[in-house]
Amino acid sequence: MKKKTLRELVEQLRDDPNVVYWHEIEPQEANTVPMPEHLDLRLRTALEKRGIASLYTHQASAFEAVRNGKHIVAVTPTASGKTLCYNLPVLQAIAENEHTRALYLFPTKALAQDQKSELHEIIEEMGVPIHSYTYDGDTPPSIRQKIRKAGHIVMTNPDMLHSAILPHHTKWVALFENLRYVVIDELHTYRGVFGSHVANVIRRLKRICEFYGSRPTFICASATLSNCKEFAERLTGEEMTLIDNNGAPRGRKHFVFYNPPVVHSSLHIRKSATAEVNRLAKQFLENGIQTIVFARSRVRVELILSHLQELIKDQLDRKTIRGYRGGYLPKERREIEKGLRSGEIIGVVSTNALELGVDIGQLQVCIMTGYPGTVASTWQQAGRAGRRHGDSLVIMVASSNPIDQYIVQHPEYFFQRSPETARINPDNILILVDHLKCAAYELPFRQGEKFGGVEVDEVLEFLTEQKVLHHRAGKWYWMSDAFPAHDISLRSASQENVVIIDISETGNHRVIGEMDRFSAMTLLHEEAIYLHEGVQYQVEKLDWEEKKAYVREVNVEYFTDANLAVQLHVLEEDRNEQRPKLSLHYGDVSVRAMATIFKKIKLSTFENIGSGPIHLPEEELHTTATWIELGEELAQMDAPLVEQALVGISNVLRHLVPIFVMCDRTDIHVVPQMKALHSGMPTIFLYDRYPGGVGLSEAVFERYDEIMKEVKHFIERCPCENGCPSCIGVIEAGNHSVKKNVIAFLHKLLASE
Repeated sequence: MKKKTLRELVEQLRDDPNVVYWHEIEPQEANTVPMPEHLDLRLRTALEKRGIASLYTHQASAFEAVRNGKHIVAVTPTASGKTLCYNLPVLQAIAENEHTRALYLFPTKALAQDQKSELHEIIEEMGVPIHSYTYDGDTPPSIRQKIRKAGHIVMTNPDMLHSAILPHHTKWVALFENLRYVVIDELHTYRGVFGSHVANVIRRLKRICEFYGSRPTFICASATLSNCKEFAERLTGEEMTLIDNNGAPRGRKHFVFYNPPVVHSSLHIRKSATAEVNRLAKQFLENGIQTIVFARSRVRVELILSHLQELIKDQLDRKTIRGYRGGYLPKERREIEKGLRSGEIIGVVSTNALELGVDIGQLQVCIMTGYPGTVASTWQQAGRAGRRHGDSLVIMVASSNPIDQYIVQHPEYFFQRSPETARINPDNILILVDHLKCAAYELPFRQGEKFGGVEVDEVLEFLTEQKVLHHRAGKWYWMSDAFPAHDISLRSASQENVVIIDISETGNHRVIGEMDRFSAMTLLHEEAIYLHEGVQYQVEKLDWEEKKAYVREVNVEYFTDANLAVQLHVLEEDRNEQRPKLSLHYGDVSVRAMATIFKKIKLSTFENIGSGPIHLPEEELHTTATWIELGEELAQMDAPLVEQALVGISNVLRHLVPIFVMCDRTDIHVVPQMKALHSGMPTIFLYDRYPGGVGLSEAVFERYDEIMKEVKHFIERCPCENGCPSCIGVIEAGNHSVKKNVIAFLHKLLASE
């Protein structure tokens, strides 16, 4: 049987009734400029040996800006050669002065390893003794000393910088005295709590550099965000120059939104995305077209992998299709990357471990199982298909998940604007206090000294009362024996954490993560399904007193969702706006919450398939919230109707808010109340699930009108008859007008007079 080409298969797909949107991205020629005249000859020769005779426009702009001492953030799509934006100025500076040092920060170890090998090749061809090393948890002690003394380029991650480099800065004098460049790659991954911590780690880094007399230039690289420049400035505390004149070439790309057929019309439940992905991928694989399939969890990866290997075992060897996920050993991962580049491997099924810059050569087709969660992630996954020339195809197969349905019904949202704003709050008092402790351990604070532009004398006074610092002769000194950075995780806002222990292997129990107590109530209760790096674990036992959760690996087709009984008290109001039918508020709240029951929800259809009780004490959380308070006119409508409207609107907000403020579904909680404690009025609260807040609910306050318009639009466009899990929730039988009532209520709510 003659194999079909990609072009023939693309034409065949055009007739598929489940294709709901087809977007074609025109090919683009490369836009290049000659190499800069003052580029070191050895560096120029090394690049020419690698086939690089000229620079893309964005690479040249970045080089010039950095040479002129500007801090930059380069925003370019996947595979546009952005690594040269930082490697070029850094290698040039070291070639000119062998004492120059640079620090590279990557969010993951794998990415640091990958970039290291690319950099080493250039350095070898230059024939200059430039030493670059990765410094992470796996670095042997024997090499560590060498890196501290002689490493020109040190590649590490924020966690190592926080706990292993900054506290021991006296061992790193050669690095800090000569530090000219700090490179932060994959900038968009530093958002929310993690980003708020990293911003403070950078404040500490700058403080130590100042002590040693250096002022490094920051070079950042990011996927597309709508607030890239402002976000980079918030993270680094420096004024940034935006580089976005992408000159890289690209082939024609077909981007297709595929919505599986409805199998249950009144509840609007669709055929499973996984089954459709298997069917689509099989067509490409049996025709020998290199394809990558992305799935959101390891369980899905393994499921799709075994299905595909089974489906094509008669035509192809099983080894030509491989799984790729974090958690594979480096050797296995390198083998897969090599097989992809050489063409021995035709198909890869991956979690988003492959989403960040790991080089895997040219693939022709990318299929996503469900929407990856953010526009930035989607474009990164899509960038895996069709690197430079020739046609490529990207198919996003939607699941029944409300966010997926929103995206496929609003392609314009996805293609026409970059709507996402990444938020961080480096001044969150809990996070700030943690890093002030670390900073005081590193170097004493002078009276009146600012930390990242923030006045901190009051906080230092407080830490003195707590017997953590000691004040003498106008300076604050660390006085405890303990070493603060060890107890502070960059991944969570409060340090009262529950440790998660994997007991799958007898005799080999290992800690796989930690979580703040407030989140643990709903995510780590007994029998909860906990996802870690895409693997499913079931919580066997939660020891609340000892703050330990014992989990075991499982393989199930459902997730768990816990109900919280919540009491909200408004502590302080910072902002408010009056509207004709409501008032909008933002401020500090205290949330007292108790987990009551949990539901098991099927992954493919979002149906409820079981439940159980949760026995845990009440927890309290101080955080920030936005609340929508109804005016008199709406509040006096029929009570059952108002309640249905609040519940329905809250259900949709839960799903849509993460699309507008780049966050996870669990990062922001939505609570409708018929009678809010502070005002007695019907109110919807949206609060950050992290102590002190990280700016998510404030973003909702600022984009309220835009978000509420979309809520109304979303309910109107949902094809269900009278409510379904995707929109206002499932309505009890016999009540046929709820959806109509909610839409009518929203009309009134959004009326401008």
